[in-house]
Amino acid sequence: MQNTSPKNLMHTKPKLSIVQIVLMSFGFMGIQFGFALQNGNTSRILRSFGADVEQLPMFWIVAPLVGMIVQPIIGHYSDRTWNRIGRRKPYFLVGAILSSLALILLPNSGLLTTILPALWMGAAMVMIMDASFNVSMEPFRALVADNLPDAQRTSGFAIQTFLIGIGAVAGSALPSLLAKMGYSQEAGISGVADNIRYSFYIGAVVFIAAILVTVFFSKEYPPAEYEKYHGQADDATKQKASFTDIFKDFWNMPATMKQLGVVQFFSWFALFSMWVFTTDAVATHVFGLSGDYSKTIEYNTAGNVVSSAFGIYNLVAAAYALCLPLVARFIGRKGAHAFSLIAGGVGLLSIYFIKDPAMLTYSMIGVGLAWASILAMPYVILSGSIPAGKLGIYMGIFNFFITLPQIINGIIGGWIVKHIYGGQSIYAIVLAGVLLICAAVSVLFVKDAGDANK
Repeated sequence: MQNTSPKNLMHTKPKLSIVQIVLMSFGFMGIQFGFALQNGNTSRILRSFGADVEQLPMFWIVAPLVGMIVQPIIGHYSDRTWNRIGRRKPYFLVGAILSSLALILLPNSGLLTTILPALWMGAAMVMIMDASFNVSMEPFRALVADNLPDAQRTSGFAIQTFLIGIGAVAGSALPSLLAKMGYSQEAGISGVADNIRYSFYIGAVVFIAAILVTVFFSKEYPPAEYEKYHGQADDATKQKASFTDIFKDFWNMPATMKQLGVVQFFSWFALFSMWVFTTDAVATHVFGLSGDYSKTIEYNTAGNVVSSAFGIYNLVAAAYALCLPLVARFIGRKGAHAFSLIAGGVGLLSIYFIKDPAMLTYSMIGVGLAWASILAMPYVILSGSIPAGKLGIYMGIFNFFITLPQIINGIIGGWIVKHIYGGQSIYAIVLAGVLLICAAVSVLFVKDAGDANK
């Protein structure tokens, strides 16, 4: 007689409706709202606290370093968690609370100088913020793979990217919007302009509210159902967690993950340069500022232009994310990712030729195509190669290939700008464009077993 127990008979997971997928990923919109505020404004906050431009990468290195440590650990333990709240949801919730507190404290670091100098207090708040963001963010990738059948994963990650884009657009545009509403752009008693401070306060509320939507209105499969849909006992929830398992899983990572690691290295080295250096590159190369300009209204104006431009690339990413499944259907998942990365590379290279700040909008269109694909396609390609019960840990380990290039950039990027580029940040942006094109070439060599057009 044939054994048809759940351990030997795998059932296909039911398809989810669009509304269910949106609710499942809604919290990521709040996370990206916070990330957008961080990415668009951390450099100028730290500059207002006294950081030199070549020092910025060393402060930004905190984010990927914390992510490299936190995400695999959170992934490992979320694979082995199950309680009344769920498997991934407890991590969403704790991370949201801590992230919201950090968003409130960062722009007020200048008022906490009895603890540390403003610059170092700001750097400490960035570290706490990044750790908290990572606690919330890592399980979201695993949740999509947990809940969706293979046929819906491209659409699931695309919808998640769409929501990321919406959150990022709002977060990026908020400082400029508040400035237009009359909030001061001059450094106040905290050392940070009012339009920035209140943007971060609003970001804290949005962050936790969006996470609560996912916690209350989405479901996770309990261990018995998970076992049924994955064709094996969910050993991850039954075994005692061992920290050393992280290193074993790292050693045994799938070949596809290693190949995608090369693509991710080029992509995230480029993105780190863009986030760190675009404000100063635009201030000097486009606005023509020189000397000690970091506390001037003109510098804040340049920062607002960059923050708004980042909103444009996120808006483009949100729209393009919905098109990615169709693009992938015609030219394959690897082809779609390569095309998008080339568009991003061209967009960054074009900034060198800009003289009118308004033209930055057009450069960001290409960046938006790349950003949408970077947030979706590597995970779609990867998810099909990960063993059941290991989704959280491998999504966390995959983060190594995101954080490592940023750490390397953080160590050498400032030195390169100061000693090789003569303090001209624009050349860091040019290199970023070239590296995105290198990423496009390398993705063509990735093995994607689930790509019908490979």
